[in-house]
Amino acid sequence: MMRIEMIWLALGASDLRGGIDILLAQVLRGFADGAQAHHAYVFANRRADRLKVLVYDGVGMWLCTRRLQAGGFAWPREDSGALELTREQFDWLVAGLPWQRLSAQPAQRITVN
Repeated sequence: MMRIEMIWLALGASDLRGGIDILLAQVLRGFADGAQAHHAYVFANRRADRLKVLVYDGVGMWLCTRRLQAGGFAWPREDSGALELTREQFDWLVAGLPWQRLSAQPAQRITVN
């Protein structure tokens, strides 16, 4: 099993036609520390209907692709930068669910007398 300690969204649209080398170059340009072992870097195309996940396991690179049959992924609108996700947020993202709602304030408790 692959160990992933941190998950990063590479904000903005990416050209997903390229493979590992193109996406790795984006990681090296966009992240000060470059590709870190056991970190996953998630990229989306302009329409946010396809994702690619680049993972460095400490020995080599893995590249995974995800495409939904219908609809798209809830991708942030920012054009550049990076955003760290929790594992639960990542699971929602790849399922096509609105993962941003997981970080919302918890519902208030209402006490009825």
